[in-house]
Amino acid sequence: MLEELKQAVWQANLDLVAHGLVVLTWGNASGLDRERGVMVIKPSGVSYDDMRPEDMVAVDVASGDVVEGDLRPSSDTRTHLALYRAWPAIGGVIHTHSIYATMFAQACRPIPCFGTTHADQFHGDVPVARTLTPEEVDQDYEASTGDVIVERFAELDPIAVPAVLTSNHGPFAWGRDVASAVTNAVALEAVAKMAVGALLINPGLGPIPQHILDKHYLRKHGPEAYYGQKSS
Repeated sequence: MLEELKQAVWQANLDLVAHGLVVLTWGNASGLDRERGVMVIKPSGVSYDDMRPEDMVAVDVASGDVVEGDLRPSSDTRTHLALYRAWPAIGGVIHTHSIYATMFAQACRPIPCFGTTHADQFHGDVPVARTLTPEEVDQDYEASTGDVIVERFAELDPIAVPAVLTSNHGPFAWGRDVASAVTNAVALEAVAKMAVGALLINPGLGPIPQHILDKHYLRKHGPEAYYGQKSS
């Protein structure tokens, strides 16, 4: 079973490069086998050109210990673990430094929902998590990053808004599995780019009307969704 997950996580990492979301080694993808309580994640600092499925590192979700693999896991491992521990519905996490989403993260500003393209994927603004305190950085920077993300979603549904911006840092996205997390990361960068352009054209632009936002999100993701084809 882990071999299949390693293959999926390896492919997801390559997909981030193919979609232009990652340069150098600035990003990582992970996937979860919740039944076994094991996360598989990209190894730290390894070139995407050189990675193989067997290089993916398996980490015990409860303890954070490496349970399979010869390489060190991503330096963001503890952030991924914090999200998996907090949100039972997710099975994949993505972190990148994609250009437009990172612009908003560095500016410590949420990505406003200006139009229906955004509303199709995210049920409202993509929020920004607060800046870490010096104590949080010193104690455990990566785990604290995960903690402030979870804190920011205390009153938000992480499935309805499957992404966040970490202040001064960059975006994280997630999904029910690692492939859907990639889809959400791609959508996040696209709507961030559209938002930058919309603000350049109209600096005083306000948000999309709530009733249109709701219509577009719910027709695709709601209990009576009719976008796409029925599952067989």
